[in-house]
Amino acid sequence: MTAQPIQPTRAKLILVRHGETEGNVARVLDTRVPGLPLTERGVAQAKAFGSGLLRPPQVLVSSEALRARQTAGYIEAATGTLSHVLDGLFEVQVGDLHGRSDPEAHELFQRIYRGWHLGELDARAPGGESGQEVLDRILPVLGGLREEFLTGDDAGDVMVVNHGAAMRLVGKALAGVAPPFTTNNHLDNTETIELLPTEDGGWECLRWGRFTPPFTVKAEPTADDPMG
Repeated sequence: MTAQPIQPTRAKLILVRHGETEGNVARVLDTRVPGLPLTERGVAQAKAFGSGLLRPPQVLVSSEALRARQTAGYIEAATGTLSHVLDGLFEVQVGDLHGRSDPEAHELFQRIYRGWHLGELDARAPGGESGQEVLDRILPVLGGLREEFLTGDDAGDVMVVNHGAAMRLVGKALAGVAPPFTTNNHLDNTETIELLPTEDGGWECLRWGRFTPPFTVKAEPTADDPMG
């Protein structure tokens, strides 16, 4: 019997939600930069995530938000991969809803956000971003990372520490994961969306939080923290 050659593991784009913040605990819509820092639990989550990686990323970047930079710093300490901040990766900006935690604010944001996943990308909260504006600032950054680091035989994983609502919208846009899965299955702190580049220039979603394909799990919308 001839041994089969070991196939190299293909490089992925790994989107990582930051660790827990006080805003997450209080369910505050905290989206402006720099934002709130990690809690002690958030620090522990970031450390555990970094130490639990099977292989270090080739590239480690984060949004400019404090919580993302701190999370990336703990991943850097665990893996030895230097972290860098890139512009444009911050969370969905909710405008006048920023700093609010009341049910009315959350219901308004969720109504707008669900609409984005159904194609209503021009909707926005008062003073906030539209879904199209969110995609227009994030997708070019990810496209640049793909072009620079996810092509060629020496490609390695690219890890991007960013934010829950933005990540889910990006995952839907890039890999075609469909609602209501994308709207009803939010990402816990330090959970990931893992995307594999395909030869036709697209992306295949390999992981969405605790789920792997096919992404058909039915879930009701929850009251859990949806963003940050």
